[in-house]
Amino acid sequence: MAFQSDKEILEMILVKESCNYGFNLLVRKYQKQIYWHVRRIIIDHDDSNDVVQNTFIKIWKNINKFREESKLFTWIYRIATNEALNFLKRKRQKLFIPLVNVEERLSNSLSDDIYFIGDEIQLKLQKAILQLPEKQRLVFNMKYYNEIKYEDMSEILNTSVGALKASYHIAVKKIEKIITEN
Repeated sequence: MAFQSDKEILEMILVKESCNYGFNLLVRKYQKQIYWHVRRIIIDHDDSNDVVQNTFIKIWKNINKFREESKLFTWIYRIATNEALNFLKRKRQKLFIPLVNVEERLSNSLSDDIYFIGDEIQLKLQKAILQLPEKQRLVFNMKYYNEIKYEDMSEILNTSVGALKASYHIAVKKIEKIITEN
Protein backbone atom coordinates (compact mmCIF):
# COMPACT_ATOMS: atom_id res chain seq x y z
CA MET A 1 0.00 0.00 0.00
CA ALA A 2 1.46 3.33 -1.05
CA PHE A 3 1.28 6.11 1.51
CA GLN A 4 -1.80 8.22 0.88
CA SER A 5 -2.37 11.64 2.39
CA ASP A 6 -5.56 12.32 4.30
CA LYS A 7 -6.66 14.59 1.47
CA GLU A 8 -6.19 11.80 -1.12
CA ILE A 9 -8.00 9.29 1.08
CA LEU A 10 -10.86 11.70 1.66
CA GLU A 11 -11.16 12.35 -2.08
CA MET A 12 -11.38 8.58 -2.69
CA ILE A 13 -14.04 8.18 0.01
CA LEU A 14 -16.16 10.93 -1.48
CA VAL A 15 -16.22 9.29 -4.93
CA LYS A 16 -18.74 6.45 -5.18
CA GLU A 17 -16.49 4.15 -7.22
CA SER A 18 -13.60 4.33 -4.76
CA CYS A 19 -15.37 5.00 -1.44
CA ASN A 20 -14.92 1.49 -0.02
CA TYR A 21 -11.26 1.37 -1.00
CA GLY A 22 -10.67 4.86 0.39
CA PHE A 23 -12.36 4.04 3.67
CA ASN A 24 -10.32 0.84 3.92
CA LEU A 25 -7.17 2.97 3.54
CA LEU A 26 -8.43 5.33 6.23
CA VAL A 27 -9.07 2.47 8.65
CA ARG A 28 -5.67 0.91 7.95
CA LYS A 29 -3.95 4.26 8.43
CA TYR A 30 -5.63 5.16 11.74
CA GLN A 31 -6.83 1.93 13.32
CA LYS A 32 -3.75 1.27 15.44
CA GLN A 33 -3.41 4.90 16.61
CA ILE A 34 -7.08 5.12 17.48
CA TYR A 35 -7.00 1.75 19.24
CA TRP A 36 -4.19 2.90 21.55
CA HIS A 37 -5.78 6.29 22.10
CA VAL A 38 -9.05 4.62 23.13
CA ARG A 39 -7.27 1.88 25.09
CA ARG A 40 -5.56 4.48 27.27
CA ILE A 41 -8.99 5.89 28.11
CA ILE A 42 -10.97 2.63 28.42
CA ILE A 43 -8.11 0.35 29.61
CA ASP A 44 -9.93 -2.90 28.77
CA HIS A 45 -8.87 -4.51 25.46
CA ASP A 46 -12.27 -5.91 24.45
CA ASP A 47 -14.13 -2.73 25.35
CA SER A 48 -11.53 -0.71 23.45
CA ASN A 49 -12.03 -2.84 20.35
CA ASP A 50 -15.78 -2.22 20.56
CA VAL A 51 -15.28 1.53 20.93
CA VAL A 52 -12.84 1.61 17.99
CA GLN A 53 -15.33 -0.28 15.85
CA ASN A 54 -18.09 2.16 16.85
CA THR A 55 -15.74 5.05 16.07
CA PHE A 56 -15.13 3.84 12.52
CA ILE A 57 -18.83 3.15 12.00
CA LYS A 58 -19.58 6.72 13.07
CA ILE A 59 -16.85 8.02 10.74
CA TRP A 60 -18.29 6.00 7.85
CA LYS A 61 -21.79 7.31 8.48
CA ASN A 62 -20.66 10.93 8.84
CA ILE A 63 -17.72 11.29 6.46
CA ASN A 64 -19.89 13.21 3.99
CA LYS A 65 -20.51 15.79 6.73
CA PHE A 66 -16.80 16.42 7.28
CA ARG A 67 -16.35 20.03 6.20
CA GLU A 68 -12.55 20.13 6.19
CA GLU A 69 -12.54 23.02 8.66
CA SER A 70 -10.14 20.92 10.71
CA LYS A 71 -7.63 18.21 9.86
CA LEU A 72 -9.10 14.79 9.15
CA PHE A 73 -7.05 13.17 11.91
CA THR A 74 -8.26 15.70 14.52
CA TRP A 75 -11.85 15.01 13.44
CA ILE A 76 -11.22 11.26 13.80
CA TYR A 77 -9.60 11.72 17.21
CA ARG A 78 -12.50 13.87 18.39
CA ILE A 79 -14.96 11.14 17.41
CA ALA A 80 -12.83 8.45 19.09
CA THR A 81 -12.44 10.54 22.25
CA ASN A 82 -16.17 11.23 22.46
CA GLU A 83 -17.00 7.57 21.86
CA ALA A 84 -14.59 6.50 24.61
CA LEU A 85 -15.86 9.06 27.11
CA ASN A 86 -19.48 8.19 26.30
CA PHE A 87 -18.64 4.51 26.80
CA LEU A 88 -17.24 5.25 30.27
CA LYS A 89 -20.28 7.37 31.10
CA ARG A 90 -22.64 4.54 30.08
CA LYS A 91 -20.56 2.07 32.07
CA ARG A 92 -20.81 4.27 35.19
CA GLN A 93 -24.56 4.62 34.75
CA LYS A 94 -25.02 0.91 34.11
CA LEU A 95 -23.05 -0.03 37.21
CA PHE A 96 -24.43 2.87 39.27
CA ILE A 97 -20.97 3.85 40.46
CA PRO A 98 -19.17 7.20 40.52
CA LEU A 99 -16.27 7.97 38.20
CA VAL A 100 -13.63 7.42 40.87
CA ASN A 101 -14.80 3.86 41.40
CA VAL A 102 -14.78 3.13 37.65
CA GLU A 103 -11.22 4.42 37.44
CA GLU A 104 -10.30 2.30 40.46
CA ARG A 105 -11.82 -0.78 38.82
CA LEU A 106 -9.93 -0.05 35.61
CA SER A 107 -6.71 0.37 37.56
CA ASN A 108 -7.24 -2.94 39.36
CA SER A 109 -8.01 -4.70 36.08
CA LEU A 110 -4.64 -3.70 34.60
CA SER A 111 -2.77 -6.31 36.65
CA ASP A 112 -5.03 -9.09 35.38
CA ASP A 113 -5.13 -7.92 31.74
CA ILE A 114 -3.46 -10.52 29.49
CA TYR A 115 -3.15 -7.86 26.77
CA PHE A 116 -1.22 -5.44 28.97
CA ILE A 117 2.37 -5.51 27.87
CA GLY A 118 4.58 -3.60 30.19
CA ASP A 119 6.85 -3.97 33.13
CA GLU A 120 6.23 -2.93 36.74
CA ILE A 121 7.20 0.68 35.99
CA GLN A 122 4.73 0.89 33.10
CA LEU A 123 2.01 -0.60 35.30
CA LYS A 124 2.79 1.98 38.01
CA LEU A 125 2.60 4.78 35.41
CA GLN A 126 -0.74 3.54 34.07
CA LYS A 127 -2.20 3.31 37.56
CA ALA A 128 -0.96 6.83 38.32
CA ILE A 129 -2.51 8.14 35.10
CA LEU A 130 -5.84 6.59 36.09
CA GLN A 131 -5.82 8.66 39.28
CA LEU A 132 -5.85 11.90 37.27
CA PRO A 133 -9.08 13.76 36.57
CA GLU A 134 -10.53 12.81 33.19
CA LYS A 135 -9.39 15.91 31.30
CA GLN A 136 -5.84 15.80 32.65
CA ARG A 137 -5.65 12.12 31.80
CA LEU A 138 -6.78 12.78 28.22
CA VAL A 139 -4.31 15.62 27.77
CA PHE A 140 -1.45 13.64 29.30
CA ASN A 141 -2.10 10.59 27.13
CA MET A 142 -2.48 12.61 23.94
CA LYS A 143 0.73 14.56 24.56
CA TYR A 144 2.90 11.88 26.16
CA TYR A 145 1.94 8.82 24.10
CA ASN A 146 0.53 10.24 20.85
CA GLU A 147 2.75 13.33 20.71
CA ILE A 148 -0.21 15.37 19.50
CA LYS A 149 0.52 19.06 19.17
CA TYR A 150 -1.37 21.37 21.51
CA GLU A 151 -2.96 23.16 18.55
CA ASP A 152 -4.40 19.86 17.23
CA MET A 153 -5.40 18.79 20.73
CA SER A 154 -7.21 22.11 21.07
CA GLU A 155 -9.38 21.18 18.07
CA ILE A 156 -9.99 17.66 19.33
CA LEU A 157 -10.94 18.66 22.88
CA ASN A 158 -12.35 22.09 22.06
CA THR A 159 -10.14 23.75 24.68
CA SER A 160 -7.60 26.56 24.51
CA VAL A 161 -3.92 25.77 24.01
CA GLY A 162 -3.06 27.55 27.27
CA ALA A 163 -5.50 25.43 29.25
CA LEU A 164 -4.09 22.26 27.66
CA LYS A 165 -0.52 23.23 28.52
CA ALA A 166 -1.56 23.92 32.11
CA SER A 167 -3.46 20.59 32.31
CA TYR A 168 -0.44 18.69 30.99
CA HIS A 169 1.94 20.40 33.42
CA ILE A 170 -0.35 19.71 36.38
CA ALA A 171 -0.84 16.10 35.25
CA VAL A 172 2.92 15.52 35.04
CA LYS A 173 3.41 16.91 38.55
CA LYS A 174 0.60 14.74 39.94
CA ILE A 175 1.98 11.61 38.26
CA GLU A 176 5.47 12.33 39.61
CA LYS A 177 4.03 12.73 43.10
CA ILE A 178 1.92 9.56 42.90
CA ILE A 179 4.82 7.46 41.63
CA THR A 180 7.35 8.74 44.18
CA GLU A 181 4.92 8.25 47.08
CA ASN A 182 4.11 4.64 46.13
